[in-house]
Amino acid sequence: MIYARKDILGIEELTKEEIEHILDLASSLKEINERSIKKVPTLRGKTVIHLFYEPSTRTKMSFDIAAKRLSADTYSISVSTSSVVKGETFLDTVKNLEAMKPDIFVIRHSVSGVPHRIARYTKASVINAGDGSHEHPTQALLDMLTIREHKGTFDGLHVLIVGDILHSRVARSNIWGLSKLGAHVTLCGPPTLVPKELESIANVKVLYNLMEILPDADVLMVLRLQRERQKQSFLPSLREYSVLYGITNEKLKKAKPDLLIMHPGPINRGIELAPDVADGPRSVILEQVTNGVAVRMAVLYVLAQRNLP
Repeated sequence: MIYARKDILGIEELTKEEIEHILDLASSLKEINERSIKKVPTLRGKTVIHLFYEPSTRTKMSFDIAAKRLSADTYSISVSTSSVVKGETFLDTVKNLEAMKPDIFVIRHSVSGVPHRIARYTKASVINAGDGSHEHPTQALLDMLTIREHKGTFDGLHVLIVGDILHSRVARSNIWGLSKLGAHVTLCGPPTLVPKELESIANVKVLYNLMEILPDADVLMVLRLQRERQKQSFLPSLREYSVLYGITNEKLKKAKPDLLIMHPGPINRGIELAPDVADGPRSVILEQVTNGVAVRMAVLYVLAQRNLP
């Protein structure tokens, strides 16, 4: 299968076949990351520019490592060192960078929709590395890869997503992807942070009582409380949230023994996850990080191959 799109902007627009193609490719590319020399010449001569206008550690580093392992030339620009601080618009910055003939832009921005807008103005491919509260497609892809490695199939799988759904681009991308692949998704958290209208998506339901649904879950995806995105207080207190929705080993006594525990990071330890849960045997959080490199290698490859000789 040849990926025909110019960009990867969100999971919502991808077909089930496109998602599975990227996951299959990522699985095959994981072997490169186990070699003593972790480099192949696949994207030699290609140029990837990382435009991160929001703080990032895992995603930015993961994309950079992925591009370099495929032998692409990479350059990173953050807002503090760009001409934006001198008054230049983001679009003008991209237009000037495009004049240098890059092949792929990897863009993270705090405003939803920015990567989509940029994609309309550039001939280069655009990868959305997270836009506001909208989507984070590569995070969802690495989550899906991790789930598939452990569970084998998505058909009939029950995935429970707990936390700040309202502000989570990770949740939105996973909701679209998991439902397309056949999983049943339940969203759980305080009513102020879990929009009821998300039930309009196939295979998705909303509940507010964690212990009512936890025993049925095959996968538990815990989200970070995104206080930096909240314009007002959505919670009485972090303590109350932790009591009702924080994941502890005591609560997990009622869960399935093979429950997978996931988190996109960074973790607010003691709030969303107890430390012994985050580091415990059911946790696959570090596997998610490992799979992030393979998924981003796959995403870079499917876009770059459109113009490979």
